[in-house]
Amino acid sequence: MEGRVLGLDGVTVRRGKAELLSDVDWSVQEGERWVMLGPNGAGKTTLLNVAFSQLHPTQGQVEILGEKLGRVDVFELRPLIGYAGTSVAAQVEAGTLVIDLVVSAAYGYVGRFREEYGVPDYGRARTLLGHWGVGDLADRAFDSLSEGERKRVLIARALMSNPELLLLDEPAAGLDLGGREDLLRRLGRLAHSEVAPSLIVVSHHVEEIPVGFTHGLLLREGRVVAAGPLDEVMTVDLLSETFGLQLKVERDGERWTARAV
Repeated sequence: MEGRVLGLDGVTVRRGKAELLSDVDWSVQEGERWVMLGPNGAGKTTLLNVAFSQLHPTQGQVEILGEKLGRVDVFELRPLIGYAGTSVAAQVEAGTLVIDLVVSAAYGYVGRFREEYGVPDYGRARTLLGHWGVGDLADRAFDSLSEGERKRVLIARALMSNPELLLLDEPAAGLDLGGREDLLRRLGRLAHSEVAPSLIVVSHHVEEIPVGFTHGLLLREGRVVAAGPLDEVMTVDLLSETFGLQLKVERDGERWTARAV
């Protein structure tokens, strides 16, 4: 389909006897901003890893940026996909400088190796760090940063290669209220940008849906409960089914809240 950046058809992922994803159908069009919601163990990170070409399905077909997974060199595909999550943070060597971590993403590395970077690369890296409020941390070691600072650095890194698809795995997890709201404001600005890539953000909490997001995917036990425009999926019935308890869902402008009844 023209304009589709991600397509999953009948995707199932098994590990041993466990079925992590079950017959998932999902389509993301260019310019859409998606939030993926569900409880722990719902399969959100597994699905994000499939979208990043990091994980191949047991069955079903995956198309990413017009390429069929299994028929494309994923090392050529991945620079077109920005990814930020704990799995990236875990790969960063102790003492790696923030600026080196961000600039290396232009070539698909995590931290500096033997490759050479020019003034434009460093300029872009510092500009991105500034956009995410961590420009003054460029010459600090990544492992010396707070959790909130690391989250922002990883988002800047994910944008370094000017990707066509941006995947963020729980970017607000572990942040205090001020840090969360500041990050959500910045994500909202990104969502409203006409030059921003298509966005997919994973979260456990409806309160963490940034302003400007357009679509929602609800997952429970590896299966899709609902997928579509936010107004259609953010209902009491669908969210209660997703999280396995009766919820009260409220909306204030473009922000959402949910609590148990």
